[in-house]
Amino acid sequence: MHLYLVGFVALAMTGLALMGIAGIITGWVPPGWRRRVLRPKLWGYGAVMGAVGMSLYMFIGPFRGPDLSMAPFAMTGMAMFFAGLWLQTLSQRPGSPSGPERR
Repeated sequence: MHLYLVGFVALAMTGLALMGIAGIITGWVPPGWRRRVLRPKLWGYGAVMGAVGMSLYMFIGPFRGPDLSMAPFAMTGMAMFFAGLWLQTLSQRPGSPSGPERR
C-alpha cells in the first residue's frame, strides 16, 4: 500500500508542477480556475512552489519514516507549500498598476 501512496503523490505533484509550468510559459490555467485567476503567471509560480514544497514535505517527512533529524527539511517543504498557496491566492486579485497611470 505504501508504494501506491508514493506513486499517487508523485503523479499528483508532477501534474501540479506541469500545470504551473504551463501557466508560467503560456498563461494557461485549468478550466476550473480560469474565471477567478487574473494573473496566470503568478498562479503558475504558486503551483510550482506548492508542488515542490509538498513533495519535499511528503518524501522527507511522512513517507520516509520517523526520522527526527529530517523534520526541519520537511517543515520547510510545508512552509513552501503554504507560500505557494498564498501566491495562488494573490493571483486571484488584480495587480497594482505600474507606469504613468499609477498614483
